[in-house]
Amino acid sequence: MKSLIRFLMVVGFASVHLAGWSGAAEVEKKPGRMIARIAISGSIPEGVGQEGMLVDVSPRLHRIVERLDEAANDSRVKGLLLTIESPDLGRGRMEEIAAAISRVQKVGKPVTAHLVSGGPVAYCLAATCNSVSMPPAATLEITGVRMEVTFFKAMLDTLGVDAEILQVGEFKGAGEPLTRTGMSPQLRAQYEEFVGDLYRQLVERVAATRELAVERAQELVDVGVFTPEAAQDAGLIDAVAYEDEAISGLASRLDIEDPKVDHNYAAKEVDNDFSGIGGMVKLVEMFSGGGKKSTKARDKRVAIVYLSGEIQEGKGAEGLLGGGSGSSDKVIKAIRQAADDSSVAAIVLRIDSPGGSALASDLIWREAERTHKPVVASLSDTAASGGYYVAVAADRIVAAPGTLTGSIGVVGGKIAVGEALSKVGVHTDVVSKGRNAGWLSMQTPFTEHEREAFLSTMKDVYRLFTSKVADGRRLDSEKLKTLAEGRVFTGRMAKELGLVDRLGTLDDAIDEARQLAGLAAGEKLERLLLPEPRGLFEDLFGQAGNAAPPVAKAAVLTFLTGLSGVDEFLEHLHALALVTSGRPLMMLPAKISVR
Repeated sequence: MKSLIRFLMVVGFASVHLAGWSGAAEVEKKPGRMIARIAISGSIPEGVGQEGMLVDVSPRLHRIVERLDEAANDSRVKGLLLTIESPDLGRGRMEEIAAAISRVQKVGKPVTAHLVSGGPVAYCLAATCNSVSMPPAATLEITGVRMEVTFFKAMLDTLGVDAEILQVGEFKGAGEPLTRTGMSPQLRAQYEEFVGDLYRQLVERVAATRELAVERAQELVDVGVFTPEAAQDAGLIDAVAYEDEAISGLASRLDIEDPKVDHNYAAKEVDNDFSGIGGMVKLVEMFSGGGKKSTKARDKRVAIVYLSGEIQEGKGAEGLLGGGSGSSDKVIKAIRQAADDSSVAAIVLRIDSPGGSALASDLIWREAERTHKPVVASLSDTAASGGYYVAVAADRIVAAPGTLTGSIGVVGGKIAVGEALSKVGVHTDVVSKGRNAGWLSMQTPFTEHEREAFLSTMKDVYRLFTSKVADGRRLDSEKLKTLAEGRVFTGRMAKELGLVDRLGTLDDAIDEARQLAGLAAGEKLERLLLPEPRGLFEDLFGQAGNAAPPVAKAAVLTFLTGLSGVDEFLEHLHALALVTSGRPLMMLPAKISVR
């Protein structure tokens, strides 16, 4: 109980500061000449997230897009300033925000980007705007594309730990971080192609948005690092200015002498008044996930079902503030809810996942495949392995040009720590009956018979995977052989190879769903976002009988101590543990960093 009281005190303290921050953004709600400012920074994940008072404390991608669309339709707003500061964005999510920026521009409202910090993806987003400014002490980084995979075999050898990882698919390198000291020739070859296409996309984007020759754009990308002055001289940005100067410049362009500036446009304020009975009700709603009013749909709806993060069996575990929705139970329930809702005309699966459990992926695939309503898959930053497996259940697949997709293969294994433990005086005696009784034991490596039994299950899963892809994408076996074996592709490469149908955003996927449902182009189509978020208390401390997920614990620890990187480290270890769980997985290498 004392722990809960201390936590409530922390939440109360944080909410006071958040309320003060958002309260400063209040703008008189009457016609005027306003400049709207929206910050693009920090983590902007997929998914529904928390609702009510917490909806914009940890904003999801769809909330950023909603706020941009509101600016486009708000007659008070004459121009928009985007302050971009080191957003955690992949290429798929960047395309969603860029498309929303374009909708603001199409109604005649100029958009200025103030790029404070960020890498190539952040710059590509900024370059979508009508003009780009940077503060004098900033650094422009458009340093190409880099992929990093960390390897642990030498450390495991030193400790006396045996990692036994099996794979089906010549290019399926998910176990290599535990079994090698560097990439195999096959793994390196496929990632060279993948990175090469992302590099070409970056160069082409810089050339198109800044009206440069492709050759000149490549020269600039290969230089990569610029001071703001040098970036302006090269034509990569338009001005060196502080944010207030960027606002003044935008006002001058709009011929507005004294504009009103909404510094946190369309963000919902945090209500920190928890006094009295009403305050207690609000606090309970915040922790339980309640308080969201259900509304009866008056128009046809499209259900957006989010599958994000690692695909897990059963209830799985979610991150802080509703992050991640990859548990099979939750996604299946959401698909069924959409299928049974008479107001829902079609379903869009929004996938941002590196894969995970083969069993969980197959169960989600089945639920999506058997629904009688049109299903379209919309691929975000990543839809690989199990993520792509689920996508092939859809009637259409839409990907971003930079989506990491494919990885059709299976991996799995275990680690044997018996020898390592014996070095520190720990010994284990065994009594066993059955030739393969110890196949998942962490004491010893696989015997020959155990390895054969495990590999047999993986081959069966691989046959299942390839047959689903062949049927869903209407590919013959010879063609599929050139696309499977664990190979990965960008969305653009996947489109050329027939693994996806169209390049585009979530809106393009909804357009496909509209057509499949036979709805007229002008007919209003509301969105139902699923799965519904859990309460904050469940996010932090887990459901009854379940421990809180490591990433959620790390997030709380980071918040309370100020230590950074804890969640990323635990996520890395968790991914490695999955590969050695003794279960067949449809998953990318343990932890890939693409920059």
